[in-house]
Amino acid sequence: MTEQTAKSGRRCLAVVLAAGLGSRMKSAQPKVLHALAGRSMLAHVLATLREADVSDIVVVVGPDQEGVAQEAAAMIPHATIAIQAERLGTAHAVLAARKSLEKGFDDLLVVFADTPLVSAETFIAMRAVLAETKAAALVLGFEAADPTGYGRLILEQGQLIAIREERDADPSERALTLCNGGLMALAGEQALGLLDRIGKANAQGEYYLTDIVALARDTGQEAEVLIVPEDEVMGVNDRVQLARAESLLQDRLREKAMRAGATLIDPASIFLSFDTQLDRDVIVEPHVVFGPGVTIGEGARIRAFSHLEEARVGAGAIIGPFARLRPGADLAEAVHIGNFVEIKATKVGAGAKINHLSYIGDASIGAKTNIGAGTITCNYDGFGKFKTEIGAGAFIGSQTALVAPVKVGDGAYVGTGSVITHDVPEDALAIARERQIDKPGWAKAFREKYRK
Repeated sequence: MTEQTAKSGRRCLAVVLAAGLGSRMKSAQPKVLHALAGRSMLAHVLATLREADVSDIVVVVGPDQEGVAQEAAAMIPHATIAIQAERLGTAHAVLAARKSLEKGFDDLLVVFADTPLVSAETFIAMRAVLAETKAAALVLGFEAADPTGYGRLILEQGQLIAIREERDADPSERALTLCNGGLMALAGEQALGLLDRIGKANAQGEYYLTDIVALARDTGQEAEVLIVPEDEVMGVNDRVQLARAESLLQDRLREKAMRAGATLIDPASIFLSFDTQLDRDVIVEPHVVFGPGVTIGEGARIRAFSHLEEARVGAGAIIGPFARLRPGADLAEAVHIGNFVEIKATKVGAGAKINHLSYIGDASIGAKTNIGAGTITCNYDGFGKFKTEIGAGAFIGSQTALVAPVKVGDGAYVGTGSVITHDVPEDALAIARERQIDKPGWAKAFREKYRK
């Protein structure tokens, strides 16, 4: 079974079931919009389908789930949105996509938006089985450490003959450990006919997609099982399972980063996003968090307890410890950002240093400029944001406030403790502070007054 098999011109429709209420999450937000590694579960599933070369996608949502539909459209603009007006079971949900099913496809994948860890390789393998066998249905299965609560896969002489929901299973069937992972692939020619034959004579009075296996066997068609690791088909129904899925996904992302040449000193304490890019020889110290949209250049070092999101860090840069890079931070090579420094919407030139206790926002910093401790750009007046521009080779003294909009020229010096409200010419010295006044004996008299 190869990727080439799945990409051999066969058209594939994926129906993504996303209409569940997710009441066990106890959240105002739809379950499938809860995030893992900086991206919703639904977006993870859609991205994986795209990676698996699925040509057409239908997302089935409930009538009151506009946010889910918007998320799907943002991720896959050409995706079709189908509404499941009543929640009458999984087969009923698939048939909400009837108009797309009637167009005819070689392969049909039935996917759950709350099962976000299935890999693209597994989707490709499912399609390959359909291409290489006469199976009308393929079920993802797994060997459960504890099968309680799962549907069981019933085999007879090695052949899949039925899926039995636990509430409908007899004691011998409940003893089985080969369980249903939920996802399914159906041969396109047979899919709609089999789906239309599914009834609701079961304990829940719902249309079970799982009944399709027995229906296929009754009509002389084959059903297959593809066994995958239990963790891959883990469904997320509550906050505990969400945390477990996050842990599993983080392990994947960390391993991928390390195998690509990054050093994670304490992997378990480092949190990555789905799109974090770490070039080779990057070193990440413990307790670093990467939000979405972060790229780290070759040989950079991210020191402990730093937080980065939507930021670019150039080769050989040093960030932290305890640094924060907010959206729009764009750091060139060999930049030094030190402890308790926050950067937002700012370009920092090569070799520049901002090493201590500073806030730099809505600014540009020239190459090899030094920003002293406690410097801030005053970029917001309560209504608008304004820009600070600092040239190359400049020196900004400690405890300086730069009141935007303002420019500091190349090579200029700003004296410690200044409040800069006007542009500073290149190579000039700017000092903007009150003259020091000393009052001899004042402090002693003040203390004696309050001792009486």
